Amino acid sequence: MLYKTTNDLKECERIYKKGLKLFPSSGALHNDYGELLWGRADFGAIKEWEKGIETDPGYTGNYYNAAKFYYLTRDKTWSLVYGELFVAMESYSRRTDEIKGLLLESYKKLYTEADMMDKQDLKNPFVVAFLTVMNHQSSVAVNGITPESLTMIRSRFILEWFDKYAIRFPFHLFDYQRQLLKEGSFDAYNQWLFGSVQNLTAFQNWTNTHPEEYRLFTTMQHNRLFKLTTGQYYQTVSVKN
Repeated sequence: MLYKTTNDLKECERIYKKGLKLFPSSGALHNDYGELLWGRADFGAIKEWEKGIETDPGYTGNYYNAAKFYYLTRDKTWSLVYGELFVAMESYSRRTDEIKGLLLESYKKLYTEADMMDKQDLKNPFVVAFLTVMNHQSSVAVNGITPESLTMIRSRFILEWFDKYAIRFPFHLFDYQRQLLKEGSFDAYNQWLFGSVQNLTAFQNWTNTHPEEYRLFTTMQHNRLFKLTTGQYYQTVSVKN
């Protein structure tokens, strides 16, 4: 931090590399080194953020930076997956609304192109499965991307995912979504996730007309710890240092 403050980036990078040799599984070090690289327009930053996600899945900063990185690319999977993982773990910080907005725009991006698979990583079986199931919900998106249409799209996604892919790709984020569906809180969750950034007045009207549903969701959200463990990393891009 001292070297960054004095803009001695060469020495700063040396210290990060030394630190990562000692602590190769430190999500914080991978995140900060990635930010240093990104600050000088080095796309190698994503390799650091990915390595941080893989080795230290409970550290939120790597999801935040990786989601923003992938949103600026042709990617249609990881900006959504990493963005929602970030919000699930860091639900009430100054960065949360920023990533909520990114998620909403990412869904619009997902459903605006005729071929959802175009220029995607089709060598990655998780990506293929994710986009295949999302593509099956395209008819719901015809009339626009709203909290209501996203609730339907994502509900259908979860039902199909657990019917076809959950055993092959166990994933805590989708377990969490299915649990919200079972508890009757998925609508409130999607309103909180998308409605609050798309149209604040409409969102407030929804909470006023569904007070008990929203109260149950927010109580659950404050009391339940969303925690990831290793072994559910499906990004196959090379992230070797």
